[in-house]
Amino acid sequence: MPVRPALSKSSPPSVSLAWEPWAECTQNTSPVQDGRKSMSATYRRKYEALKEEYTGVPGVTVCPDGHSVARSSDFIMYSVEAEFIDRVVAQYGPSTKLNAVVAGQTSVKAPEKAAFEKYLPQDVHIVSCHSLHGPSVSPVGQPLVLIQHRAPPEALRFVENILRSFRSRYVYLSYDEHDLVTANTQAVTHAAFLSMGTAWASVKSYPWEQGLYVGGIETAKVNITLRIYSNAWHVYAGLAILNPSAKIQIDQFADSATELFKLMLQGTAEGGQQRLRERVEWARQIVFGDDAEDRSTPPNNANSHLSLLAMVDCWAHLKIQPFHHLALAATPIFRLFLGVAEHLFLSPTLLDSAIRSGLYDTWHRRDDLEFVIAARQWSQCVSFGSFELYRRRFEETRVFFEGRFEEAGVLGSEMIKAIMESEREREARERNIQDK
Repeated sequence: MPVRPALSKSSPPSVSLAWEPWAECTQNTSPVQDGRKSMSATYRRKYEALKEEYTGVPGVTVCPDGHSVARSSDFIMYSVEAEFIDRVVAQYGPSTKLNAVVAGQTSVKAPEKAAFEKYLPQDVHIVSCHSLHGPSVSPVGQPLVLIQHRAPPEALRFVENILRSFRSRYVYLSYDEHDLVTANTQAVTHAAFLSMGTAWASVKSYPWEQGLYVGGIETAKVNITLRIYSNAWHVYAGLAILNPSAKIQIDQFADSATELFKLMLQGTAEGGQQRLRERVEWARQIVFGDDAEDRSTPPNNANSHLSLLAMVDCWAHLKIQPFHHLALAATPIFRLFLGVAEHLFLSPTLLDSAIRSGLYDTWHRRDDLEFVIAARQWSQCVSFGSFELYRRRFEETRVFFEGRFEEAGVLGSEMIKAIMESEREREARERNIQDK
């Protein structure tokens, strides 16, 4: 089906942008440029305030409802929580302009795909997208997934041109590939940090103030946890509840944490020590291979690093190869936590210290127990499929960390920037090796 002439540069198209809470990253790098006009609609209760805010802003028109946007725009993006995408597309999708291009910015694509196929007219193109980073991370160089689902090449190029101002790196996937990749790169990492935060809140203790959890690995854990809880709950709920692959991984993560903790409690009794070492070494071999290189000295205050052991154990049991997705569509948080896990597992000294601490040290047993309980609670919460329950659990923990987000945000941004620079250097070295 040919794309109508309005999509050409000589006739600037109208572009629909949904100004939702998590779309802050668009405010400084807006794709509304080159004479394009933006038409936006949001919740009806926000209409008057939004209209007043954008009065006098060139090229931006705030509409009273989605029908006005859908029937007038050449490019329409639904920035709606996955929980509500079916209802919203059912309401406004039939009004879509002939030959318009429709996209969605949901974090889990299965519900979006079903809604678009069910409610959008057949003479409408579908080229969806998803930026794989949070609103506080610069989009420059970050992966931006494009899904050419029901559209000719001209429509894909049209969307590429609209989103080019983000200066992101395009990754081309199908709907199903997107959900598998996002589950493999986000589900377990989110579960780990959500569980850590809930465990700390349960004991009403900030670990960085006790002088017990110190060092680079602990700094990374704390700052990523605070970074996650500083965001809105629905950023993580959709992936966890609506992505079938994510549910499986979150369940396995809770099981891995539980089984590893049981082996730690057994100690030398009933062969617990040997079984723990064998299980950890097996997971290391599956995920990281034989590249161990000991450049570390034993930490002054070792702990079990149960969250890292459980994450790698989970990947090994599900046969997930995290490095396969690293260059493809990894989020900054995934890159950072994978780097931390790699540092631990490929250092025999650090890994042995973690195992020995898990077996023989008792000072962190209370914290490890709370972590296991939290992991199982989050797994159970996801299995219920309740967004309201997820929201309550998230926000109850979030309250505990209020007032700490700003300081963590600055350090977290520096850590992510350093990781991204390191990854670009590594990828450049690999390309040079391949070229030779």
